[in-house]
Amino acid sequence: MDFAASNSRRDPLYLTPTVKRSAKLMVVGHFGVGKTTFVGTLSEIPPVSTEEVMTQASTGVDDLTATPEKVTTTVALDFGRRTITEQLVLYLFGTPGQHRFLPLWEDWVRGALGALVLVDTRSLAASFEIIGLVEERGLPYAVAVNPFPDSPGYSDEMLRESLDLLPSTPLLHCDVRDIHSAGTAAAAVVEHALATLPATREPVS
Repeated sequence: MDFAASNSRRDPLYLTPTVKRSAKLMVVGHFGVGKTTFVGTLSEIPPVSTEEVMTQASTGVDDLTATPEKVTTTVALDFGRRTITEQLVLYLFGTPGQHRFLPLWEDWVRGALGALVLVDTRSLAASFEIIGLVEERGLPYAVAVNPFPDSPGYSDEMLRESLDLLPSTPLLHCDVRDIHSAGTAAAAVVEHALATLPATREPVS
């Protein structure tokens, strides 16, 4: 799946008449891991973003240890769209990472094909709850490590052990600012989900 070239010869604002099916992909992860950037990078339309300036109300609530320069945060969701083939379109739903927003997942995950869990190696423990929520809801998922300049490096074996990932769970490294890297991560989720969903379940609408 070449996400970077998938809309190279058409108007990106409108779906082509050939599109007949759609799939919903959740983009999840802890606070400040790069979800908004991922959706903005991959979306072929201007993404819907609910980034708001952080106020004193978040002091002591949102952990800025790994991202002291962060001044905005998603308060609802990020939304984007990417056409995969002439017949299939992928809708991207980026979720807030703070614990207080997690109850919103109950509605957002309904009908999702799968989830991409973004991970920051500076805050691996912060990913445990997110992965647990995805697993509780039975969503096929892939894990993508988003590198930051000061991120410690770990082998894939160490990451799998730390995050308690099954051997079948895709693990990759993704620069969320790069469309090819983001596309590869999204494709990994789609392919993994289609390979693991029961044959009796319709994966896309």
